[in-house]
Amino acid sequence: MRAAAQGRAHAKTPPGGSGPRAMRGAALPGRRLVVVVVLLVAVVGAGAAAEGKAHRHNYEDALRKSLLYFEAQRSGRLPHSQRVAWRDHSGLTDGLEQGVDLVGGYYDAGDHVKFGLPMAFTVTMLSWSMIEYGDDVEAAGELGHALEAIKWGTDYFIKAHTKPDELWAEVGDGDTDHYCWQRPEDMTTSRQAYKVDRERPGSDVAGETAAAMAAASIVFRKSNPHYAHLLLHHAQQLFEFADKYRGKYDSSIAEVKSYYGSVSGYKDELLWAALWLHRATGKAEYLDYVVDKADCFGGTGWAITEFSWDVKYAGVQILAARLLLRGEHEERHRSTLEQYRAKAEHYVCGCMGRNAAGGADANVERSPGGMLYVRQWNNMQYVTNAAFLLAAYGDYLAEAGEEAVACAGGETARAGEVAAFAVAQVDYVLGTNPRGISYLVGYGAKYPSRVHHRAASIVPYKHSKEFIGCTQGFDHWFGRRSSNPNVLVGAIVGGPDRRDRFRDNRENYMQTEACTYNTAPMVGMFAKLNRMARQEREQEVATARSTATQTAADV
Repeated sequence: MRAAAQGRAHAKTPPGGSGPRAMRGAALPGRRLVVVVVLLVAVVGAGAAAEGKAHRHNYEDALRKSLLYFEAQRSGRLPHSQRVAWRDHSGLTDGLEQGVDLVGGYYDAGDHVKFGLPMAFTVTMLSWSMIEYGDDVEAAGELGHALEAIKWGTDYFIKAHTKPDELWAEVGDGDTDHYCWQRPEDMTTSRQAYKVDRERPGSDVAGETAAAMAAASIVFRKSNPHYAHLLLHHAQQLFEFADKYRGKYDSSIAEVKSYYGSVSGYKDELLWAALWLHRATGKAEYLDYVVDKADCFGGTGWAITEFSWDVKYAGVQILAARLLLRGEHEERHRSTLEQYRAKAEHYVCGCMGRNAAGGADANVERSPGGMLYVRQWNNMQYVTNAAFLLAAYGDYLAEAGEEAVACAGGETARAGEVAAFAVAQVDYVLGTNPRGISYLVGYGAKYPSRVHHRAASIVPYKHSKEFIGCTQGFDHWFGRRSSNPNVLVGAIVGGPDRRDRFRDNRENYMQTEACTYNTAPMVGMFAKLNRMARQEREQEVATARSTATQTAADV
């Protein structure tokens, strides 16, 4: 306003010209200023609106933190690039008693056993995240960290696969490990290693490891083709071993039964591995396997409403439905793939509460705050996995030009609703819930501070190298009411109960323990939602500029 007033005042006594002509000329700068102000207000307003609408959460920050978590879970000799400074080398003699090198890999949760089945599932889901949303991860500047997270697992699997028909499936013993509360750097518990082989088969753990390595081979195909080829070689050998010598791994390794027992058996893992090998190789023999075994292995029989490290059927069905939607099959496969799709959509509809037939178990329970609820212990794993599967399936539908899924009993769910529901589950994890708490540790203003995690709950080894004994950790650290000295950034804890209630207590392991497979599918989801939020902001600003330009033209 001050600049415009000055323009008018100077125009009253123009040097060398008549008043009226000078007045008209002087009015133009003021008019340009009005146009600029209109444009600026409109664009800034649009940016603020987009921030409030699309950026309910900072998905880019969530992505960065989720990848940091995997560095906190590393076992073995840590690299110089290690960003989680409160961790140090651990498990450096793993496999020594058995004469094999089993140093490396991941601790699955808050203890120090290396369980092969959930570790492999974690890598499969990290790889699937990258296959679907790798460009989004790269756009956020996190490609290198994502590839490191996958490779830390696959490097270990290469070590653990010592012979074509031999896979080391566990290091450490859950019973002795849980008796102690120590930092991994101080471990005094058993590091006994356990394997599956021809005499002691484990088709589930071998099949999941094959799936992980096949999926990872796709991820590394461009950046490291030699490594991708090596992974695929191991994946094919492991699948052949798993299929030829069939059996549940918890029947061969009794020590795992109380912790990661294979309730669903091994048939879902064989189908799962075959689908990933088909995607990695394009070989028809793997799709033939999935079609031929569809009925006897339960692929087209089971109508499932959960997806986890143990139960892979929903993932199998969605991957098979993808082949149908994309037309990547022969005509003789169509009928069976349509059956797979029907079961995939039963899972999707079950999550959304749209199955009108099939009884009480046809739909997943939901908390008052909208969270999917499957069971009391570590329920968040089902939430994060469901969010990923629904988002991926929504994308497959969109690519195929399909607008809806068919639910049991005649109802339908639009593809847009499926996508929106997946976003709602992610947002619940990040704090859009009745308690206003983020279950992604380190994200937001309020998150769990007493995570059930040995390393996070004890003074860092680098700060105090004084040995902490097996029970000493219980005496001096476990029972403390204060927050953990180390923040387990990026971990997703077990989460609230069916009434959205959550108790942030270290002893409350069902709710406060985090697992690698809780966070793995969220890497892809955070990357996808970050891209969507950015696009929405850009669209809002572009629309505002267009509107403002038109408004200015009319002034």
